[in-house]
Amino acid sequence: MNPGRVARIRERLTEALAPVALEVNDDSYKHAGHAGARGGQGHFSVTIVSEAFAGKLPLARHRLVYAALGEMMTTDIHALAIQAQTPQEAG
Repeated sequence: MNPGRVARIRERLTEALAPVALEVNDDSYKHAGHAGARGGQGHFSVTIVSEAFAGKLPLARHRLVYAALGEMMTTDIHALAIQAQTPQEAG
């Protein structure tokens, strides 16, 4: 587990998308020995609720998350599972 990466992911998503709810998990331990893990990159899952996703299809929502994470998508993150909802969808 890499708490520094989780904190940076959380910080970037908070700054870019102003979520009302955000959960970031380091799932790298589930992928020990995987090529991405050997290269030093991690596997993460994100659940994010933000008004920024209103009126956007899932692909556009994921692109917003990728853009917020920037170079971390190539330097720190090997795999990212995303659940992106509006506050209305999250209920």
